[in-house]
Amino acid sequence: MEKSKVYSYDYDDYEEGDKGADTMVADILADSELPELDEIVIGDWGDAWEDSVNQIIDAIVENKEKFSHIKSLFIGDMDFEQCEVSWIIQGDYTKLWDAMPQLEHLTIKGSTDLVLSEGQIKHDNLKSLTIICGGLPKDVIESIRDAKLPNLEKLMLYIGVENYGFDGTIEDIKELLEKSDFPKLTYLGLTDSEIQDEVAQAVVDSKYKEKLEVLDLSMGSLTDKGVDILCQHIDEFKALKHLDAHYHFISGEGMKKLQALSISVDVEDPQEEDEWNGQVYRYPMLTE
Repeated sequence: MEKSKVYSYDYDDYEEGDKGADTMVADILADSELPELDEIVIGDWGDAWEDSVNQIIDAIVENKEKFSHIKSLFIGDMDFEQCEVSWIIQGDYTKLWDAMPQLEHLTIKGSTDLVLSEGQIKHDNLKSLTIICGGLPKDVIESIRDAKLPNLEKLMLYIGVENYGFDGTIEDIKELLEKSDFPKLTYLGLTDSEIQDEVAQAVVDSKYKEKLEVLDLSMGSLTDKGVDILCQHIDEFKALKHLDAHYHFISGEGMKKLQALSISVDVEDPQEEDEWNGQVYRYPMLTE
């Protein structure tokens, strides 16, 4: 069983003036349990709404030999009471890829000032990449599109909304699916979007559909239109075992259609759309 540990500061730690992004890695290195860990989870560094995570990333890179056994890294694991997701100041991960060649799982929360790489991402061992945010920047989508990740099995992206960082369009999602090259991808999550029906269409048109075992279209604005798209093409998903569509705007009849499929389906947490001045609004689950 993998051993994981969370490193995080609370508000009092930061207010006392001796804890912050500049001390986080020193505290991790001083922990006698570090050599036994497989996973490190970095939560609030005390002032995540003001200071970026760059000092933490840089310190990991500088001490890369001390982290050479870490297979899983989560940076930014904090709830809204610590820091709203859209306020988390992320950083530049360019040097991390080379510094941690053994890394298998990377999760990043927050997309403000997020740079995955100044050049092309190349990593032979990464198996899963997850980005949790209220809005995914177009340049981050493009970095993933062009990445060389031959062993990537799981890609989980929160697309989000324009007000919180998503500055792309459905065309960027289509290009991601068309031009990326992830030969081992079996889990695809394109979630938390207000264009979820269009995302569903992009997935059924993609080259990955025959290999997918899990398709996650949850936490967004999926409606009966998206359900019809998926049901019409479900036979083309040769390996699909599970469809996650929880938190959605699907009708009762639409949910029955999905539940009748010969795969496991999650349609929990149905939502009601809002209407104002004749305009219909469907809000994704995580935005702020």
